[in-house]
Amino acid sequence: MIIRGNRGTITIDGVAYTGDNVVIRGDKVVVDGREQAQHLVGPISVVVQGNVHSVETSSGSIEVAGTAGSVDTMSGSVHCGNVLGGVETMSGNVTCGQVGGSVKTMSGEIAQLKGGRAHA
Repeated sequence: MIIRGNRGTITIDGVAYTGDNVVIRGDKVVVDGREQAQHLVGPISVVVQGNVHSVETSSGSIEVAGTAGSVDTMSGSVHCGNVLGGVETMSGNVTCGQVGGSVKTMSGEIAQLKGGRAHA
């Protein structure tokens, strides 16, 4: 998973991190190039407080309480405010505000938030 943001708070499996770039490599979280102590196990849940340039992950639910540039996950639901680009998930529901690009899901529902804001 790769999250490129604007120094917002990113919560992964209940642990909050602050940084511009957050990457999950295997079972480790790396924030701005520094490996963190937490070990991840099982499906990952990600909540971003604030705006983010992009979120890319192979699995796990994504929630962005703000505007996202783009969101892409292979397996997991997406819940966010406005998206400047596109949103794509192979298996999961998509609930967002205004989307500037396309919205795709192979196995899930697509819904638009009233007012275009997600609340984490």
